[in-house]
Amino acid sequence: MGTISLEGLEFFAYHGYYDEEQKVGNKYSLDITIHTDFSLAAQNDRLRGTVNYEELYAIASEVMQERARLLEHIAYRLIAKIREKYPDVEKVHVAVSKFNPPIGGVCLRSKITLEG
Repeated sequence: MGTISLEGLEFFAYHGYYDEEQKVGNKYSLDITIHTDFSLAAQNDRLRGTVNYEELYAIASEVMQERARLLEHIAYRLIAKIREKYPDVEKVHVAVSKFNPPIGGVCLRSKITLEG
């Protein structure tokens, strides 16, 4: 068992609970970690038998283009789409961050994490 991670993926997207957030957009960050058995790929030096992180990025990019109100929903959709493409993975861990959230004070970013 091993992990494959993409960390610090950045997107400008139009998510948010408030309508105004969905109009002006914001910067978001994703961290994705996949727990899976990639021993055959490691032994054979072949992409088959592991998670292709180029495809993982494409899935993340697609999910980030679909508007959502909540960070939790973004993480849920991302996990669902990864599991659809790679049904044999053991676990998917996703962190979604929104920079400068509208909370009425100074905050670098809000962040949620979800495992599935």
